[in-house]
Amino acid sequence: MIIPLGGEVAGLLERVREVRDAGDVPLVGDPRWPRAQWEAVLGAAAEAGSPEGIAWASLTSGSSGSARLVLRTASSWSDSFPAISELLGADPGEAVALTVPPASSLTLFSIAHALSGGPRPVLGAGDSADVTCMHGTPQALRAMLDAGAPPRLRTALVGGSHLDTALWERARAAGIRVVSYYGAAELSFVAIDHGDGLRAFPGVEVRIRDSELWVRSPFVASGYAGAPGPLRRDGDWATVGDRAELIDGRLRLLGRADDAILSASATIVPEEVEEVLRTIPGVRDAIVFGLPRERVGALVAAFVELDGAGPDAALREIVATHLAPAHRPRRWFAGELPRTASGKPARAEAVRRVFDGEVSRLVV
Repeated sequence: MIIPLGGEVAGLLERVREVRDAGDVPLVGDPRWPRAQWEAVLGAAAEAGSPEGIAWASLTSGSSGSARLVLRTASSWSDSFPAISELLGADPGEAVALTVPPASSLTLFSIAHALSGGPRPVLGAGDSADVTCMHGTPQALRAMLDAGAPPRLRTALVGGSHLDTALWERARAAGIRVVSYYGAAELSFVAIDHGDGLRAFPGVEVRIRDSELWVRSPFVASGYAGAPGPLRRDGDWATVGDRAELIDGRLRLLGRADDAILSASATIVPEEVEEVLRTIPGVRDAIVFGLPRERVGALVAAFVELDGAGPDAALREIVATHLAPAHRPRRWFAGELPRTASGKPARAEAVRRVFDGEVSRLVV
């Protein structure tokens, strides 16, 4: 049976342990959720009943859409624990900082790892004096560096969204070894980057078919409860619809196929434009989307999160130098990007705020 748990940090590890020891499936929520969201989660859990062979249930909304319950076997996570222990460089007696809310599958994975002999989790703002590693998002790593990294921190395992080069170098300058990865709630770990590009995670095979990334992996989830999601299968292979290129064994991610913007006669992949925008001094993060317009279909628009004073004249120069005319944003908006529980930009919510006039225009 799926047992929903509140996301309060105090005693969470023991509550999860008790549910697993009873043979049930823990589902960790977030105390910040509105009542309607809690009711939807409880309803999906009740409808799922007691799914056979399932040990874990995690929640995902990705960067858009309604929350989904992702169901997985114990082995779909535990088979990767040895590789993760090696990447973290942490013994069971050491502590791992988990700054992303426990409702995220990223943090729940590390809790499951701890219950199987992995490093002891330090959740939220817990005592970090003995933390030697962290597992979180780029935003969590940046916040940790801004606040002053724990004195013993030596490794950061970072996933969930794009890790920009400046943040990587900042962490390395602080003596922290950064390992970045690509994964998904449904696929778990797919590819790992030690600094020379994303390569397949140990035990995972990757291939590109019709521009989509497909994986053959022991870490893929069993499916969903509640709302359906993007996970698709073809025999032993699975995909969540992410577009990618595979060049010399390295993956280059291009975003979801259904995010493409059709503008006049051009097809624009937002991830390609976002990659350029993040290189601009003063731009911390960015989301690119289509702004509907008659005759052309959509204008390319950008919602940027600025750092400090924001971009200067370099913005126009870099955009003009690195992007073809059809790919250059024609409308700009600035503000703090909304994020999912795991720290990824919440694309659907960001676009809604723009359409509802809740975000300031940026004159470029």
